Amino acid sequence: MNIQNTIETKVKEGFLALYNIEIPTVEFQATRKEFEGDITVVIFPLLRYKKGNPVAIGEDLGKYLVENITEITNYNVVKGFLNLVVNDNFYTNLFQKIYTDTNYGFVSPKADDKAVMVEYSSPNTNKPLHLGHVRNNLLGYSVAEIIKAAGKKVYKTQIINDRGIHICKSMLAWEKFGNGETPSSTGLKGDKLVGNYYVKFDQEYKKEISSLVATGISEEDAKKQAPIILEAQEMLLKWEAGDKEVVALWKKMNAWVYDGFDTTYKNMGVNFDTLYYESDTYLLGKDVVAQGLEKGVFYKKEDGSVWCDLTEDGLDEKIVLRSDGTAVYMTQDIGTAIQRVKDYVDVGGMVYTVGNEQDYHFQVLFLILKKLGFDWAKNLYHLSYGMVDLPSGKMKSREGTVVDADDLMVEMTATAKEISEELGKLDGYSDEEKNELYKTIGLGALKYFILKVDPKKRILFDPKSSVDFQGNTGPFIQYTYARIQSIIRKADFDFSKTVSIALHEKEKELLKQLELFPDTVQQAAANYSPAVIANYTYDLVKEFNSFYQNVHILGEENQDKKVFRVQLSKKVADTIKAAFGLLGIDVPERM
Repeated sequence: MNIQNTIETKVKEGFLALYNIEIPTVEFQATRKEFEGDITVVIFPLLRYKKGNPVAIGEDLGKYLVENITEITNYNVVKGFLNLVVNDNFYTNLFQKIYTDTNYGFVSPKADDKAVMVEYSSPNTNKPLHLGHVRNNLLGYSVAEIIKAAGKKVYKTQIINDRGIHICKSMLAWEKFGNGETPSSTGLKGDKLVGNYYVKFDQEYKKEISSLVATGISEEDAKKQAPIILEAQEMLLKWEAGDKEVVALWKKMNAWVYDGFDTTYKNMGVNFDTLYYESDTYLLGKDVVAQGLEKGVFYKKEDGSVWCDLTEDGLDEKIVLRSDGTAVYMTQDIGTAIQRVKDYVDVGGMVYTVGNEQDYHFQVLFLILKKLGFDWAKNLYHLSYGMVDLPSGKMKSREGTVVDADDLMVEMTATAKEISEELGKLDGYSDEEKNELYKTIGLGALKYFILKVDPKKRILFDPKSSVDFQGNTGPFIQYTYARIQSIIRKADFDFSKTVSIALHEKEKELLKQLELFPDTVQQAAANYSPAVIANYTYDLVKEFNSFYQNVHILGEENQDKKVFRVQLSKKVADTIKAAFGLLGIDVPERM
């Protein structure tokens, strides 16, 4: 039991003993720096249960806690805040438990616990991954790692959108204008090559629209009558009918894209346990519609289309089957969710990492699955996130104005190289070591910049400021980790023994921050927010740097103090590495 749990139990006991009143909860906060104390009980919420002077109630509780908790040595009351002083022995004993725990902050899953499936990335196979996909992948991967660290079994998945008119546009443009070029013949990554033809299609389509408009046809009609869009629609029909030539072209070009995606994912440091393909799932859900009609969840209109009426739930009516019997996206999402639980029987919940423009879609999806009677539907979560903007404005794939994910990672590495060379701290590094370090710093900067922001907020991404070695940035935290590794390398004595010392104020503050890590992991998992981990790590690093500047570590004359401070520094480094691991960020041993 940690000290906060002990205090909460005793505050409840004390309230009952002093006032014969039971209270359900106790509110805590960190003691403000200007007051003596380590943890503060907020008295004001307790006034709902006992009317009176908050200072007097604080005094009563303070005396009770000093008498009944050996770790509490003193207290003071400031207005409605009861500040409690925790003795050094508690923190040194706590540290020994933390120090020897190699899995500190992480919880192993229980055998009978249900697993969570986290979906992210889910790209179209007509273009390379871009900056928007970067945020999606980093969020999904990190949330999966955090949920795993909090004690759940996790499956990482994506559904690849490998069919439809967009895919046919790239295929048709390559067929018409590609002259048989391939990734091998051009030296381009496959996803980039295919993406170029998606842009080419749009260029040719616009030319044809302009030509038709010039003959007096309206722009709306020209968009429908342009020969190239009619050809693309015909190609889609052939694909759906299983035309051998179209299917062979589709398989060939998709294979190019998958090779390209794999390279990007590897460079980004994300992975998946299982893949789903829309070409396999787009017919799923139609059988569920029939079952839903029988249950009265859906109803049929006169034209034969099938709908779900959600107006009583504050939403609208949603079509799930067209009058010609074809499915809509909602239908296949219903079917895919059900299929996943069939494929992985231990899955009891899912997290969908999808941009906030799809908020309504997921509200409807989750509600329909609940109405269909699936118990796991209550454990579905839409990890909704804001868009990533650049100083230059919005991105458009079909116009070729996106920021390519691969190019972005190369740019981040180059920016890290430029700034590192300006700082001139890499004497003695080989070129290979330098290049590896630049990549670690550049990607760390990118990931941290994106993940430190609450997922729901929009981001304006500035590559240069993200690689700053000062402030709330990835490189600043990486540099602190490397600094601690330097301390450990220079510690030419045995620092493995257990020691007991009177704590310096800065040691105590650092220990209090370390103590928060397990709860932080649980909080981040509960809120599906890597930002909780990122900002905790920044606070830990700030606290360490304050400790580093105010006490001697290797220069300390007292051997026990020196041992303790090296141990404390090492555990801070271990915790930084563990926390950054949850964000998918590497830490360098030297910088």
